[in-house]
Amino acid sequence: MALHLLKLCVGATSIDDLREWVAHRALNAMSAGHAPHSFHTTRMVPKRMEELLDGGSLYWVIKGQVQARQRLLDITTFTDGEGIGRCNLILGPEVIDTDFQPRRPFQGWRYLTEADAPRDLASETADMPSELRRELTELGLL
Repeated sequence: MALHLLKLCVGATSIDDLREWVAHRALNAMSAGHAPHSFHTTRMVPKRMEELLDGGSLYWVIKGQVQARQRLLDITTFTDGEGIGRCNLILGPEVIDTDFQPRRPFQGWRYLTEADAPRDLASETADMPSELRRELTELGLL
């Protein structure tokens, strides 16, 4: 069973904002001759890397709700210019909508088991505007 990471998507106000950021990073990577992926830099290195890289994803919390995920392709470690160890979470180029799942604010990232991860968005609600989905979820109708 895959293990996932959960992270606040700071600065994004919607899934569309996240998609724009990911597309921008992918274009920058391609113009530099790299694969079209994005990455997220974090200070703490996950200890359970092998489990995360066995089909895991990074789930994004946007406006208090888990709303999307990206596949984890790799985790690379490095030391920054100030001598602080960090890691890059290398992410797939596709942002996949998920069912909304409320989450309180937290710092850093958290592990998320397969059983606790929200499902990918069902096809019957995929075309619904995200604000409407949010309201219906909060009312318990989705």
